Amino acid sequence: MQVTILEKEAELGVHQTGHNSGVLHSGIYYKPGSLRAMNCRTGKRAMEEFCEAEGVAYDICGKVIVAVQQDELPRLDQIYQRGLQNEVRCEMIGPERLAELEPHTAGIKAIHVPEAGICNFRQVCLKLSERLEERGVTIQTNARVKRIRQQSSGVVVESQAGDFQVRWLVNCAGLHSDRVARQTGFRAASKIVPFRGEFYGLKPQAQELCRNLIYPVPDPRFPFLGVHFTRMIEGGVECGPNAVLAFAREGYRKRDVNLYDLAEALTYPGFLRLACRHWRAGCGELWRSFNKRAFVRALQRLVPGIRSQDLVASRAGVRAQAVSPNGQLVDDFKIRADECIVNVDNAPSPAATSALNIGRLVVETLAQQM
Repeated sequence: MQVTILEKEAELGVHQTGHNSGVLHSGIYYKPGSLRAMNCRTGKRAMEEFCEAEGVAYDICGKVIVAVQQDELPRLDQIYQRGLQNEVRCEMIGPERLAELEPHTAGIKAIHVPEAGICNFRQVCLKLSERLEERGVTIQTNARVKRIRQQSSGVVVESQAGDFQVRWLVNCAGLHSDRVARQTGFRAASKIVPFRGEFYGLKPQAQELCRNLIYPVPDPRFPFLGVHFTRMIEGGVECGPNAVLAFAREGYRKRDVNLYDLAEALTYPGFLRLACRHWRAGCGELWRSFNKRAFVRALQRLVPGIRSQDLVASRAGVRAQAVSPNGQLVDDFKIRADECIVNVDNAPSPAATSALNIGRLVVETLAQQM
């Protein structure tokens, strides 16, 4: 079967693939039996094997999930139990062991996840594209999709690079997946709302404050993991991200504004209900976006020794978060199919870790329609 990939940008991996944290997630957080849990575990093993075979740098460095207050302990235990159910290698540890792993971290208890790791997903994408092209796959860049038409013989995709008549179509458009789905004739129950996550980097003299990966106990009301510390595979340590509404689906900077994207988000009942329900937390995230001191205070919960002068502004990413009309954040992968079209409606974190197995799942879904 001949495969053609349409990429709207001039090169690959410039959006979510090139703007994520680079973490190889273990699957400890996700509901047992969910697509996120199953694909993360299998996908992580596949990603490690791919990196090993292709010479892509990765490091299974381990991470700690740290409770700093007594009221966080029940949630920490729930995460630990999920980890055991998902067959994640993890261990509940006390402050003495935590001090050995991350001596600058404050915590009364923690989960050590030795199998968590880091890699460069942009390099994975580029290496994968090389292997695909060697196998005869056509990767067409500068090919933004303008229109999709279904015919008795298949699907016609009109793009900036010309028209493509195909028998099967797979929509993995990330930040624009709901819009492309609408072009295929599907009316998705949810809508993509972009959330920007902003990072700071530790200056060289402060990088000793974090050896590997340091995470807080996440708030169960949100799918975001909270600000954390991540050692990067290419060197350095990043801190973040926060989670604020992006004023454009590709709004990596505060000044990036797309009026159509913004109006679509602000008039979507699902987002308005979400904002009303969590306005206090949203205001806190927005305040940290514009106030470095507030961002530092959030980081000091995990690493008290960090100071504002230790940080320098770093990159940002945009999360394609599906939000349902009732204001709930869709927290699992969502894939739909009909006779000739497969739509990947929602693929939040750990989508990068799970990417190779998500691809396998898409193919299996497509095969069922044949």
